[in-house]
Order: sequence, then structure tokens, then C-alpha cells
Amino acid sequence: MHFNKQLESIKTYEGGKPIELVVREYGIKPEEIVKLASNENPYGVSNEVTKVICNHAHEVYMYPDDSMQDIKEALANKYQVDTANIIMGAGSDQVISFAINAKANKYKKVLTAKTTFAMYNIYAKQIGAKVITTPSRQHNLDEFYQLYKKEENIGIIFLCLPNNPLGECLDKEEVFDFLKKIDDNTMVVIDGAYQDFAAAKDPKKKIEPHELITTFPNTLYLGTFSKSYGLGGLRIGYGIASEEIMDALYKMRPPFNVTTLSLKAALAALSDQSFVNKTIENNFSQMQKYEEFSKQNKIDFIDSYTNFITLLFNKSIKSTEIANLLLKKGIIIRDLQSYGINGIRVTIGTPEQNQRFFEQFQPLLQR
Repeated sequence: MHFNKQLESIKTYEGGKPIELVVREYGIKPEEIVKLASNENPYGVSNEVTKVICNHAHEVYMYPDDSMQDIKEALANKYQVDTANIIMGAGSDQVISFAINAKANKYKKVLTAKTTFAMYNIYAKQIGAKVITTPSRQHNLDEFYQLYKKEENIGIIFLCLPNNPLGECLDKEEVFDFLKKIDDNTMVVIDGAYQDFAAAKDPKKKIEPHELITTFPNTLYLGTFSKSYGLGGLRIGYGIASEEIMDALYKMRPPFNVTTLSLKAALAALSDQSFVNKTIENNFSQMQKYEEFSKQNKIDFIDSYTNFITLLFNKSIKSTEIANLLLKKGIIIRDLQSYGINGIRVTIGTPEQNQRFFEQFQPLLQR
């Protein structure tokens, strides 16, 4: 059977290995497995979310409210924008697909950092768009601008702030200076999936959606409930942009694209900021232990503004081998070899989970 030719250049996205698969392959009990691969919230969800899901579970036979007005009003209040500036998606990656379909095609290119969220590349190639990447793995805005001026027909630029899977983050001021040089007809997407972590660690990194889209009407801000709010399994994210951009994105949105329980849970999650604050506080407290461990064991790491840390190995250590050996011990992390990086990405877990990781990882460094 023949398929669209552009699919030949696409590598299938591989998520973190699920616990169920590790149970089947290695015979390890589920309760003995520590999953630190997918940047989920190790503390679960707010009690308010649990209550709402239980109270509304009987409603799943009905289609959701397709206006999504309640959650949009809550987000509009949080970010001081209008509901007309908001679109909801089945995860923020669905909004990424809307943006690419609206602004890229075989004549319009996509510009990204060399190492960043894989779905920018995958969605672009699905529609035959060419992806231009910077020479540097981490975000270098000078390189972005040089390529923007050199390449013709850049339709959309992606800035992942903070960047997944590396963890670095640009300052807001340098981002805004960059945006001033970009043509109004080029859409710039600021992927803020981990922005609440970055803003808590360093206020200079914080990008307010209201200020962003008011100052630069050609920008789209992305947010998600999958990280600090803990709703990864319910798949709900959002985009914030000018009404002009929203008019285009809504033409890409299928009906009922976010489930009833996802909408209810997200609304409850927004009402419990104390849970989010505690999650972020615990995250950076535990991250210090990873930094100390890395220094003690002479392992390079990238200063992270997210809920994960990237550890980089020298040639004597092979990331794939480390990942496989940890897997056999019931520790799931993300091998970065698929990005051409000899390193691993580790989600910051609970104190107990992190201790398990250190105990299993340390002996592997001494082999």
C-alpha cells in the first residue's frame, strides 16, 4: 500500500515506557517500579480534582460542552485576557498541530532549535513543510535570527521556554528583543508547558501571555495541565493568542476535542493553587539533590528550569546501556540517544523515588 511520501521522513514519536510494559517484560511488581521518564507530577493531582472526577464520572456518556466556556473564563481570569483569545486542545500538542496547519505547508518553513520538543518536527513533516533547525542544541536567538533572515518563507517559529528535553530557558527580555525583529506575518509560538516552574525559579524567565500577545499580535502562547497540575492522563492544554490567530486556529479544531472529565478536572485544578505551589517547591528542593549527586560523581548536567534534569555523559558511559540497566531494576528514565545525545532525562520525583534512582544509578557509574 502506498502512503503520502512525506511520511517516509518521519520518525514515530516514542513516549516514556509505560509501567504496564515494564511489568510484562521484566516481571517487576507495579509498586516496585519508579517512573521518571515522562515529566508527570509525582504527587498526583489535587484532592479537588479527585473529588470532581468522582462526582462527574456518570456524565461521560454525554458529549462535553463544546463552548468550553467555564474553563476559558477561568484561564482568562488567570492570565488577564479575553475568552476570545483562548483555544483548548487535547494537550497543548494538539494546539501545535492547529498552528502548523494554519501557517505552514510545502512552501512555508518551520524554524526550531536543534534539540527541542519532537512534535514540532513531526507535525510539520506530516503536511510536507520543511523544518529548519539551529546549529546549537539549546536555544540561541542569534542563530534563530540569522536563519530567519537567510531562509525564505519561514511561516512559523517555535521557542520552547523552558526547553524540553534539555531544560534550559531564555530570559523574557531577550525573547522580547528577538520578537521585535520578526515580521508580523510570521507566527512565533512560545511553548510555555513548563513556564510555571521557570517563573518560580527565576522571575526573569517569566512570560505573561497578556503582555506577550498584546505587544506581539503574531505570537501564540501554549500552556498545559499535564505538568504541575498533574493531568497528563486527561490530555488538556490551551493556546492564547490574538483574535486574528484564534479565528484561524478554530478552523482546525475538531468538535468535542476535549473530554467532559478533562474540562471539569482542569477547572478544579485551577482552583487549588496551593497544590501547584507545593509541587513546584518540592521539585526544586529535590532537584538540588540531583545537582549535588552529579557534581559528586563528575557528571555534567544542564541547569534546569523544569520538573526534570538532563544528565550528560562522557564517552566512557553509554546512555542507552544505562537506561536499559535501570529499566531492569524498575527505574524508567528517558534515554536521549534518539536526539543524538549521550545522556538521560530524569523527571524529578518524590524524595523516595529519587533515592531509589540514586541507589540504582550509583553502582552503574562504578562498573
